[in-house]
Amino acid sequence: MTAPHTAPEPEDIRFADGAELKEALREVDYIADDEFAVVVHLATALERPLLLEGPAGVGKTELAKSLAEASGRKLVRLQCYEGLDDNRALYEWDYAKQLLHVQMLRDRIGEKMAAFDDVAEASQFLAAQDFGLYSEKFLSVRPLLEAILSPEPVVLLVDEVDRTEESMEALLLEVLAEGQVTIPEVGTFTARSAPWVILTSNDTRELSPALKRRCLHYHLGYPTPQRERDIVTAKAPEVEEDVAADVVDLARTLRQLPLRKSPSIAEVIDAARAAVVLKSTGVAVSSQAAVRDILLTALLKYTSDVELVRTRLSGEQPVPADVEETAPAGPVERVTVASRPANTTTAVFRGHGGRDRGGIGAGRQGRR
Repeated sequence: MTAPHTAPEPEDIRFADGAELKEALREVDYIADDEFAVVVHLATALERPLLLEGPAGVGKTELAKSLAEASGRKLVRLQCYEGLDDNRALYEWDYAKQLLHVQMLRDRIGEKMAAFDDVAEASQFLAAQDFGLYSEKFLSVRPLLEAILSPEPVVLLVDEVDRTEESMEALLLEVLAEGQVTIPEVGTFTARSAPWVILTSNDTRELSPALKRRCLHYHLGYPTPQRERDIVTAKAPEVEEDVAADVVDLARTLRQLPLRKSPSIAEVIDAARAAVVLKSTGVAVSSQAAVRDILLTALLKYTSDVELVRTRLSGEQPVPADVEETAPAGPVERVTVASRPANTTTAVFRGHGGRDRGGIGAGRQGRR
């Protein structure tokens, strides 16, 4: 007689230090600097939730995905939004399954109740019965409870926690502090394997001290030019290094302007890929500004931002709404196409203008 086959326990991969974690993340195309890698390693070693705050699109969500891939853990994601409640975050009862269970018991219950002549006795009998309606098998698990009940190690991503109300933060405290979930009708479920918890916030509102107290905290900002170039070439290997450098310089120039939404890393990658397509298809454009404007469709998402950037990069200053336009005292010297470099993909970003900059590509001078 052969022994029943049992599935092997999933391997719980651990990292010795920040350097090993950084290298593991790089293998899945996530480029982290030394300090950030050490902080993530501390969160995994101490099994403490890590709260990442910073502007949208700097790689907070991507870290959780990459960490799960690098460690071989399952990713469980709770996407937060306004109005999120415990029925969507923790659990809810499967009422259809409960109703079906009651219908199956109805005949048996009827037989038992027929033995009672007194209504009070029948009621007392029913109250003493446990029909199993509120047990684990009737639970519809949601992300938080799924992470607790999972027999295999998981990475729990609580994404954009700042979009919820403070009452939702209170539901998270038990999971973050004790690694458990309490269901009044059933009891307390303790995590079967300690999850690595990553919370992200875009700073749309201040989070409660109680939530922050239970987490390690790190502010993730825009990467350095070199690291952003590495990210672009890692995520889009078809992009040449000089093209990536020019697109990164353009994005960094735009981030210095008072935009409604600054270009994220993902949008920089899209723009770099667009530059490669323009170069390979030989799109005919009349000037560098035209190519630059095409790439702005990937980098900017608001019409007001596009108008502001075009005005600043063309060397013009916007006229305040409360001031009437007057004719200039003398001729205005304008930059012509002939005064600019040749119209190549790697040169189209070097226009004129930009705050405290000599041009769009001026940021690269420090590398040469």
